[in-house]
Amino acid sequence: VGIALRKMGAMAKPDCIITCDGKNLTIKTESTLKTTQFSCTLGEKFEETTADGRKTQTVCNFTDGALVQHQEWDGKESTITRKLKDGKLVVECVMNNVTCTRIYEKVE
Repeated sequence: VGIALRKMGAMAKPDCIITCDGKNLTIKTESTLKTTQFSCTLGEKFEETTADGRKTQTVCNFTDGALVQHQEWDGKESTITRKLKDGKLVVECVMNNVTCTRIYEKVE
């Protein structure tokens, strides 16, 4: 990802819509830059196309009260953990011992 797109992405204030019907999960992230969405069955690997265009093998599970999304591609891997804390959605993305945290507030 180029520096300009990275800076715009950091300034974006996306909306994150998560729906779960039994084992079927959908996560939609909307911003002025881009909208991405994926649907999957919890515990089953699927091919995901990420916001930056990577094709990953991804699996999502609920673990210890958090939604954990694990991605693998080209010998690399990352983990995205979503959990509720103090009424806010805390999203932590970890790759190679680097962590990025984004906090979402519920829209009333």
